[in-house]
Parts: sequence; C-alpha cells; structure tokens
Amino acid sequence: MTVAVGHVDENRAGLPFIAPEALGSADFTADHNVRYAYVAGSMYKAVASEDMVVRMGRAGLLSYFGAGGLSPDRIVAAIDRFRRELGDGPYGLNLLASLENPAKEEEQVDLLLHHRVRRVEAASFIRPTPSLVRYRLSGLRLGRDGAVVIPNRVMAKVSRPEVAECFLRPAPRILVDALVDAGRIRPEEAALADRVPLADDLVAEADSGGHTDQRQLVILLPEIIRQRDRAARDIPAAARIRVGAAGGIGVPEAAAAAFVLGADFVLTGSINQCTVECGTSERVKDMLQEAEAHDMAIVPAGDMLETGARAQVLRRGLFYPARANKLYELYRRHDSLEELDRRTADQLQRRYFRRSFEDVWEETRAYYRRANPQALALAESDPKHKMLLVFKAYFVQSIRLAMSGSEEHQVDYQINCGPALGAFNSFVRGTERESWRNRHVDDIGEMIMRGAADILADRFGAMAASSRRSREARP
Repeated sequence: MTVAVGHVDENRAGLPFIAPEALGSADFTADHNVRYAYVAGSMYKAVASEDMVVRMGRAGLLSYFGAGGLSPDRIVAAIDRFRRELGDGPYGLNLLASLENPAKEEEQVDLLLHHRVRRVEAASFIRPTPSLVRYRLSGLRLGRDGAVVIPNRVMAKVSRPEVAECFLRPAPRILVDALVDAGRIRPEEAALADRVPLADDLVAEADSGGHTDQRQLVILLPEIIRQRDRAARDIPAAARIRVGAAGGIGVPEAAAAAFVLGADFVLTGSINQCTVECGTSERVKDMLQEAEAHDMAIVPAGDMLETGARAQVLRRGLFYPARANKLYELYRRHDSLEELDRRTADQLQRRYFRRSFEDVWEETRAYYRRANPQALALAESDPKHKMLLVFKAYFVQSIRLAMSGSEEHQVDYQINCGPALGAFNSFVRGTERESWRNRHVDDIGEMIMRGAADILADRFGAMAASSRRSREARP
C-alpha cells in the first residue's frame, strides 16, 4: 500500500493525518494528471454520460464515457464536447470487445484514432484483438531519452488471470505482423511493439454490476498484483503497470480495504448510476435509490447469451431477472422457435415482447442486415441461431425501456447494478445525499477518497497507540 502519513491533525483528536491525494499510486495520478487515484468507470449506452465525464474532468478526476452501443455520430458529438469543455483534461472512452462482429470494433478504433482519443477503457476482452493492438501501437516512437513514447493509454478491465496475462505482455507478434502487412500500422511502430505491454492500467474487477465472474476482491486483487510482479521479471516495462480495484467499491471502508490490499487506484461503477449526471431515466434512479445490498440478482448476460456469461442486475420490483433466466433455459433446451410449446410461445409474445415473433424478427433482421450481415446469414440458415437473435432482442428492449423510463413496462427494466450501491444507500441514509437529486459523481469520489483516508489514519493511529502501550507495559 502506498500511503503517505502526515502530521498530527488537531481537529481529529491527535490522530495522524493522511491526505486522500496520498492514497494509491503517485505514478497513476501523475500519468493521468488527476487529483486522486480514483476512476468512475464506463457504463453502456452513455449511462456513463457526457455530463458525468465533464463533471469529473472539471474536478480533476478521471472517468470514461460509456460509448458501447452508440452510433458513431453520437460518439463523435461526445468527443467534441469533451475537447471543447475539458481540453486536455482527464477523460477517456469505453472500447468494448466485439467477438461477434469485429468490424464494429474496428470502426470504433478508426474513430478513436481519427479524433485522437488518448485513453480507452477496454472491456469484455478475452484475448487481444487486431483492433485493440492497432489502437495501442499507433503513434509509438522513441523519445530523445531513448524511451518509447506511448500516445494511447489502455485501462483494461479483467476478472480472470489468463486475461490479465494478455495485457501484462506485449501484443502477440502474429497480430503485429499482420497489421503491418495490412498497412494498419507502420513498420517503425511494429519495431517498438515488443517493448510495450498492452495496457498501462489493469482493473481487477471483482463481483460487480453488469458482466461479472463474481470473484471476491480479497482474492482477485492480490492475485493480479502478484501476476504483474511475476511478469515484470521477464518484461521490465510490466513493472510500471498499475493494478486497480473494482467491484464492491461503494463506501469509504471498501476503498480503504482495497488500498490496504495494494490497489494502485479504485474504480467505481454502480454508485455513479444514482446521480444527477447519470444518463439513465429518473424512474430508474428512483428505484436505485431504494435498493439494498441484497436486492441484486445474477442473470444471463443478454449480449453473450449463447456463452452462458452472467451479469448482475437489480431485481427488486422487477420481472426482468426471472424472464432473462427463462429465455436462457429455453435457448438451451430448444433448437428453434417452432419447438416451443404453444403456451410458452404465447407467453413470450404477449408478456415479454408484447408483439409477435414475426414482428421481432423483422426488426432484428433489418438491424443485422446493416450491422452484421454474416450473423444474419447464419440465422436465416440455422433456426437455433434465429431463435438466439430473437431472444437477444428482449435484452436490448429491456435496456431501452429502462433508459426511457417507460412506466407501462417498468417490470421489464434491465438495470445493471451491484451490491455496492445498496451499501452506499445505507451509508448516506438520513443525510441530504439520501436523495439521488443531491448526489453528484465528483462529490461521491471526494466522499469515498476522503473517507478512506480518514479510516486509514484512524487505523494507523490505533495501531501506533497499541504498540506504544505494549512497549510501555514491558518490564
């Protein structure tokens, strides 16, 4: 743990003082030009909104815009606003892996490089992709001191050691050479690739809202830190990679625990959904404000339904968790929509989709004709894949309903959220921040970091006092 213990603070009954700026990695705060080793993570479809990023950046704090699922025009408009209102201030954009449609990922990297976006939060990657490698290597050059200058910073969210290993090492040479052959990076950039790990920052993502492997932070974070240190024996540049903590960071005690475990920074997500700046509907925020830590459920992840990947969502007052599980079980047991018994098919169309399978398929087909013709061709030749795409439409619909705040369809809201929000709600109960209308994303960051610093100062003070008493009691 990197913590600077300062002078005794007379306002805290003689206890030592720790500044929140002293928590975590000094390299992290210097590299990103931020006040605290604290990050507000991205959330899909601009739930982590432009307003959130601008507010954080103006406070000297880092956050990532939820670019996943947005049109290129919407992303460009957000970038223009960040450049206009933040200049060179701290901000980044989310880059989602797209295994089903690599062209979509490639398109976003084209956009990021064209508009000189210098930070991305890489999420859902299970291995390096050509697009991610191209983003990382573009612009590599040697500085006057002989060190490699890396314009594009990558913060990678990982929940498994085998995925972390990919980001701790340079890009695979086979991908680098293929990018050179395709004219996607310059030979001079490729020549420096072996000196550059794929990431600057790793986020050890424990049990969290949205996609989750439900790993415990006290196990995952030390494991990833040791993995980083082992990698540094072979690749000296890996020693500079900062390892942060995410998942369950909702109160100062949780952040303090993460820093004690060795986190170089902390990243929050769920608690930022219930703020003025968040990009979801007021109805969703009203529901989140009442959530307890036990009001969450684990469900199939709609975008990865065929793999069995899991996600964590709000369940209180909603039918969505049960319906998501039902669709996954039906997909596993059946090979086509036609195999469904009449009662089940009728229930899905009347209650889940509120329209016929035929109408859902026509809309789905129109989307995939534009976005992913290969997936459409497979669905038109494989009835099970067609059923999969129809079922996925429910998950897409559930996100749209939540973001629009449709009162009529509230039971079908998909609200990705972890228990950290319930802990935060309990923490602020009885204060002015009990209402989300008085919660701002930068204020929450201040509260978490200042509270963590005070907690650690108290613990250090108590340990020092206990040690002193023990010494004085000796004969």
